[in-house]
Amino acid sequence: MSASSTMTIRLSADLKARLERVADNTRRSKSWLAGEAIEAYVERELEIIEGIERGLADVRAGRVTPHDEVMADIRDRIEAKAKRA
Repeated sequence: MSASSTMTIRLSADLKARLERVADNTRRSKSWLAGEAIEAYVERELEIIEGIERGLADVRAGRVTPHDEVMADIRDRIEAKAKRA
């Protein structure tokens, strides 16, 4: 089991009451629920950050397609599909 540490956060009275409701209904502690929520948030945000970093690396390496070229390709595909319909 990994070591844990304590962190103090401020919640609105309404959010605290809703968290208590979830805790009561799921038979989990508020701390456990808060930890799970923070973990999910951090993982999601890190995925976004890493995606942005990969995109920026692609830009720096020249692995990009100009917007006009992409839009022309999309228009061509739409037109071809329309002609087949």
